[in-house]
Amino acid sequence: MHINDFDYDLPKELIAQKPLKDRDSCRLMVLDREKKTTRHDSFHNILDYLNPGDCLVLNDSKVIPARIFGIKEATGARVEFLLIKRKEGDLWETMVRPGKRLKPGDVVSFSEDGSFKAVIEGYGDDGTRYARFIYDGIFLERLEQLGSMPLPPYIERPAEEDDKEAYQTVYCREEGSVAAPTAGLHFTEELLQKAREKGVKLAYVTLHVGIGTFRPVKTENIEEHHMHFEEYTVSEEAAETVNNTISEGGRIICVGTTSCRTIESAAVFDEKTGKYMLAAGSGSTGIFIYPGYEFKLMNGLVTNFHLPKSTLLMLISAFYDREEILKAYNEAVKNRYRFFSYGDAMVII
Repeated sequence: MHINDFDYDLPKELIAQKPLKDRDSCRLMVLDREKKTTRHDSFHNILDYLNPGDCLVLNDSKVIPARIFGIKEATGARVEFLLIKRKEGDLWETMVRPGKRLKPGDVVSFSEDGSFKAVIEGYGDDGTRYARFIYDGIFLERLEQLGSMPLPPYIERPAEEDDKEAYQTVYCREEGSVAAPTAGLHFTEELLQKAREKGVKLAYVTLHVGIGTFRPVKTENIEEHHMHFEEYTVSEEAAETVNNTISEGGRIICVGTTSCRTIESAAVFDEKTGKYMLAAGSGSTGIFIYPGYEFKLMNGLVTNFHLPKSTLLMLISAFYDREEILKAYNEAVKNRYRFFSYGDAMVII
């Protein structure tokens, strides 16, 4: 398939720059795959589209304040780091700006007293650097003090203190993502409690979102695109919850494409039941889901609106229908929906 098959026109003013005051007050577009219908609602009514016995799968990864600003010790030049992935111990793969200024052996200090610094040790892929951090105290606590939230580039403002809460789900637990699993931003504690009371099960998995999920597809033939690998964990409890739901005839509704990619990566065929089930364990996945993919576990998806020509738009086109998805996106533009991370939501059932 050609990359242009996943393009659409989006006025820049529809890209949400700030979150709404109330998480669940955004708009909700509801797509029915069987009836091929579209309706408009509010997110706080999301439970109207879930049944007792269904299971919501949520990604509990927590975003780290991965954007930090420092000074190159040799020259005093200002540099910016975006931590992408921990390689081992205190060695991280990072995006750096301006990249030409940093070569192996260079030292960057991020605190006035020099108690938090990094030494460049080598080059990674696509212009990244490997940086080893030297610091006093606990790394993530120091990062919390010195770093800011890694808002995506289409949010054209510096991260603010409020983003440290707004750019996290209310159920985040496991630190490690450099981008939020944004479909989950709309859920409140109250809404999750109402889901439990309705008889909807909650299963928490972890996939640490890397920058690769959002990197543009650079090949004209999308099948030639390769995803970056991301680490995931499925607990015994989550696997049991999902598998019981399948056995009892309930639906598996993923909250976000990261939850989808996690369970589809960890699906195994069970000879006894003749069905796919979710396997507990940890691993890394570079799964790329585009039209033609046969879903093993997911029956429904809560998601945000995604960038043109993105792998995320390809994933939802695989789950429903590319032409119907593009029709829905054009309707969202016509109805002035808010797009991307801090924007409105969609549920496909």
